[in-house]
Amino acid sequence: SILPHRDPFLFIDEIREIGDDYIVGVKFVKKEEGYFKGHFPGEPVMPGVLQLETMAQTGGVLILETVENPQDYLTFFMKIDNAKFKQKVVPGDIIIFKLHLISPIRRGLVQMEGKGYVNGQIVSEAEMLAQIVKDKT
Repeated sequence: SILPHRDPFLFIDEIREIGDDYIVGVKFVKKEEGYFKGHFPGEPVMPGVLQLETMAQTGGVLILETVENPQDYLTFFMKIDNAKFKQKVVPGDIIIFKLHLISPIRRGLVQMEGKGYVNGQIVSEAEMLAQIVKDKT
């Protein structure tokens, strides 16, 4: 509920652990998800960009936990570096996303490193820069 995202663009399913500088989130990859209809029909694969988005949403929860009244803030992607996709993610997989801050949050800028795991194996990883801003609506 801390994120402003909603269906069909809310991808993270649960937060399992959160600390001062890290977070662990979970994505249950379901065959009913709409993107599977067109992304390699007959051999469904979760798009890498959606893995990164889910990773970013997990990081967004960590960022929003640092401010009072998180409903008054938004987080925006600014940069992605060193993104890698090491294995296919398919329906039935459970991705565990582990993110940690690379440096302390300064002037609303947040640098994080994240990895996604399926069955203990890294499936995706990236470094991200995000910004937290006051919602103007």
